[in-house]
Amino acid sequence: VQLQASGGGLVHPGGSLRLSCEESGITLDGYAIGWFRRTQDKEREGVSCISTRDGSTYYADSVKGRFSISRDHTKNTVYLQMNKLRPDDMAIYYCATKRISPWCSGYSYEFDDWGQGTEVTVSS
Repeated sequence: VQLQASGGGLVHPGGSLRLSCEESGITLDGYAIGWFRRTQDKEREGVSCISTRDGSTYYADSVKGRFSISRDHTKNTVYLQMNKLRPDDMAIYYCATKRISPWCSGYSYEFDDWGQGTEVTVSS
């Protein structure tokens, strides 16, 4: 299983980015796919998650109303649309699969396969 995260970059505060997580090796059906982020000051934080079983989602309180997760099963890709970005959103973002269960959570220890990360910089 390989995960390829992409879409990071530099954006001004208030701007938007869309991250992509493409999985190869197996289909995503039956899993949960999560987005996490890490900074130098913080441990890996759960940002969002989507269940491929029923499409249910999870969002951290800090991103609710600004971020949106979606999935294109034909492309085996999960997206994280990030709007109204703030400086405290600046981090390396990772996607991961949770194979033990198709249900979402924000706990990184429940996730198995991790991508290499894509960096998001929010700065004026």
